Amino acid sequence: MGNASDDCIFCRISRGEIPCRKVYEDDEILAFHDINPSAPVHFMVIPKMHLENLYDADLAHQELLGRMMGRLGQLAREQGATDGFRVVINNGRVGRQEVYHLHMHVLGGPERLGSGMNRT
Repeated sequence: MGNASDDCIFCRISRGEIPCRKVYEDDEILAFHDINPSAPVHFMVIPKMHLENLYDADLAHQELLGRMMGRLGQLAREQGATDGFRVVINNGRVGRQEVYHLHMHVLGGPERLGSGMNRT
């Protein structure tokens, strides 16, 4: 936890070793488009530091997590999700986390029939 991992794909993206379509970047976080979007607007926000998932987050990470959440509204609007969006954080195996680097999926945009954006 906390150290960049040589084999973590999101660590490699944040270091610029793997290209991405950036939405936003600062010293602590990176937002980029999902390569397999599930909605017209689908991007992810990650911490640049390697934090595996929410199990590893604690109060020491509250400023970083708040910074990530605090950017979502503006970024979603800028990407075209002007009428609402969802935030999904998959956590652990049962939570269907595929990449073990904390990431927030932001999904929105004009709703398409069969887009998989279920209403709950």
